[in-house]
Amino acid sequence: MADEFAKHVRSDRSDAVAIVRRLTDAGHVAYFAGGCVRDLLLGLVPKDYDVATDAPPDRVRELFRNTQAVGAAFGVILVRQGQSVVEVATFRSDGKYLDGRRPSKVHFTTAQEDAQRRDFTINGLFLDPIADRIIDQGSRLEDLRVRRLRAIGSAVEQFDVIDFVGGVEDLDAKRLRAIGSPAARFEEDSLRLLRAVRLSARLSFGIESATADAIRSHAPQLRRVSPERIAEELRMMLTPPTRVAAWELLWKLGLTPELFRFLHVEPSRKPDPTMFLFARLAPAESIPFGPALAAAAICYQLQLAAPASDVRHLFQTSQVNAAVGALRKSLKLSNEETDAMRLTLSGITPLLADPEPSVATMMRFLAGSEAAWSRALLQALDEAGYLRDRIRWLAERLSDLEKEDVAPPPLLDGEMLIAAGLTPGPIFRKLLDAVYDAQLEHRVKDKEEALAMAMRMAGEGT
Repeated sequence: MADEFAKHVRSDRSDAVAIVRRLTDAGHVAYFAGGCVRDLLLGLVPKDYDVATDAPPDRVRELFRNTQAVGAAFGVILVRQGQSVVEVATFRSDGKYLDGRRPSKVHFTTAQEDAQRRDFTINGLFLDPIADRIIDQGSRLEDLRVRRLRAIGSAVEQFDVIDFVGGVEDLDAKRLRAIGSPAARFEEDSLRLLRAVRLSARLSFGIESATADAIRSHAPQLRRVSPERIAEELRMMLTPPTRVAAWELLWKLGLTPELFRFLHVEPSRKPDPTMFLFARLAPAESIPFGPALAAAAICYQLQLAAPASDVRHLFQTSQVNAAVGALRKSLKLSNEETDAMRLTLSGITPLLADPEPSVATMMRFLAGSEAAWSRALLQALDEAGYLRDRIRWLAERLSDLEKEDVAPPPLLDGEMLIAAGLTPGPIFRKLLDAVYDAQLEHRVKDKEEALAMAMRMAGEGT
């Protein structure tokens, strides 16, 4: 059942409203909470809706037939309503955080205390989605209601927002500010260091000075966070078009040394933001995570290492393996992401080596799965002022070659070699590779010429 719920966690607004109505009809307080409120007030359409309530988890399960307790100890129940699965959380205050991730215990409490334990003011808002409803909760709560009109799509809607933390003011000011003590918020959950960067970049919000200072001072605490959680945040911040702002914030707030701590670079200069290679990789486009990490690793090394007359050493096989290994270790990357990062970098290796690459080398490159991203990275290097003559020569040659079939079926295979009387062994690979290169360069034109070349090489002991 848990897996079935997990596959379908999404929520439609009308279904979430129905849950709020059911809870309030049963005598409970219930609101939309967190990111969906923030997005509604910004005129965005939320991806999902979360509900917060004073109903304890057991009571939530009594009121709804189809539920799953994914975090009952923390007051979190998934409720299936209509075609949606909505997260319903009981108002709570948190005990001490002992592992930089979760509280040691929680206490079910009021909406006001629940707002105080959240991360940032713009995420600490509640919204009453049922229009023209009067709730008798005392003047204190009614005084905190803020009525806002916002355009959602083609419609203009009115919202009643309950704001205990000054989040509406921060939304209007386009400001990201921690609730209460910034240091306390980051001590509780160190992943909030990255979440602040992601939200600031995504929303084009400035980070309030005390919050930014606390991020810098708590940067080493990223080591307390699991690699998987860090990777998930980076996927969300380094792949969309807003990734350039996120990348600059990671540097500005001192988080890059922690993210790249396994990539050994001796800092010898102050980074120059105007030369960020990362910002030049497919600007204004979304990109996959593997190529994003490839560009990030090269950018990190270029920004910190001493200026060199030749940056091609970063694309040597040993350096590529070190960079990929460092990121895989710190982020626990999937095999697919690891391969994409490795191929993006290693595809460039033979193109930048001396002497200039052969036609066969360039055609093999063009046939690679990550060739497009390797080429985008080469263009970014060019625009950042590196290896311009070689890269522009490559761009012209590759453009010409891609007009051909860059991956034709081989004229020769192992079975043909065996039929010709050769014994299988390591030499087969050498022969097949050499003949295929000759095929790509049109030095052999048919199977007879291909076999003749292989037999000649075998006879010479190649």
